[in-house]
Amino acid sequence: MADATVAKQFNWEGTDRRGKTIKGKTMAASEAAVRSELRRQGVMPNKIRKQRNWFGEGKVTPLDIAIFSRQLATMMTSGVPLVQSFDIIGTGNDNRAMQKLVMSVKASVEGGTSLAESLGQHPLYFDDLYVNLVTAGEQAGALETLLEKIATYKEKTESIKKKIKKAIMYPAAVVVVAFIVTAILLIFVIPQFESMFSGFGADLPGFTLLVINVSLFVRTKGIVIAIGIGAGVAAFLYVKKRSAKFRHFLDRTALKLPIIGEILNKAALARFARTLSTMFAAGVPLVEALQSVAGATGNIVYEKTTLKMKEEVSTGQRLQRSMEDSGLFPNMAVQMIAIGEESGSLDQMSAKVADFYEEEVDNAVDSMSSLLEPLIMGILGILVGGLVVAMYLPIFKMAQVVG
Repeated sequence: MADATVAKQFNWEGTDRRGKTIKGKTMAASEAAVRSELRRQGVMPNKIRKQRNWFGEGKVTPLDIAIFSRQLATMMTSGVPLVQSFDIIGTGNDNRAMQKLVMSVKASVEGGTSLAESLGQHPLYFDDLYVNLVTAGEQAGALETLLEKIATYKEKTESIKKKIKKAIMYPAAVVVVAFIVTAILLIFVIPQFESMFSGFGADLPGFTLLVINVSLFVRTKGIVIAIGIGAGVAAFLYVKKRSAKFRHFLDRTALKLPIIGEILNKAALARFARTLSTMFAAGVPLVEALQSVAGATGNIVYEKTTLKMKEEVSTGQRLQRSMEDSGLFPNMAVQMIAIGEESGSLDQMSAKVADFYEEEVDNAVDSMSSLLEPLIMGILGILVGGLVVAMYLPIFKMAQVVG
């Protein structure tokens, strides 16, 4: 396993059994290991060079894990042996960090460790939910089927996260662009007009004076303002990371925001239902499944509510009744879960609930984007147009006097 954790990518050139020159890439711990592997394949190596990465090794993202899950599921379903699947995925990935992760898991599996335990050695990338699902697949002898479910689950959850980021980043980008444009005008453009107006020898309009004073304040106090904003952001992130109460306050407040709050609620419902469906389909008992579901909702309000529901279900109460009592779940979701419990198809009904709310999130984000586009133009128009008008008012006034 130690060698795999330091596996490197080598570019090689060699001659096959027919004397034809071929090239390729191989992940290995050393150049000697590459030569040995090539000779085993009947290739006489001529050149072997370690690939240089001038931009670092990168990092493993949730999307990388989702793609890895789908690739592994596809290969296992196609009958490719597990260890060989890791080889194919590892060498075919351009992300060096992901290559190391895959080869590390491969080495652990080769050493006799189960796949679930091997993945569990990397909790930063494979959480308890992921490991529990793989464990259930290995125990049931249906690893290929469970890998398919995991892959679908990861793809769906990552899709929801992307939509939420889009919903949040869009208005944030508007604010940032407006701030930058305004700052540029106040710092660089307004002073040019100010120097021109100083020779007019006449009183300037009040609006123009206001803009000039704001420009002067930004130029003289700009560094202090920037430091203050930076300190405020740093303090916010620090408190958010350290204080569970503050995170709970933020999540609760976010759910009540206009437009954004509705999207966040639907996204949390989609993740709740999708995780419940995947866990229950894997044969995980409902009480244990709810523990994983709580952490997957992405919102502390839903997480605490789900944990409370877990305690109630463990005492014999129906899931539908617990959802109803919480007051957090829409009637449609509650009734669908009730039908699933009564018919013994909780996984299928939960999946339908997830599909519904995922589509709702998609539609809501698209609608919000359409509404924000004219709003963006309006905000930028007011800011830039207001500053331009303020600077041209004295010129118009002079023209009237001259006329």
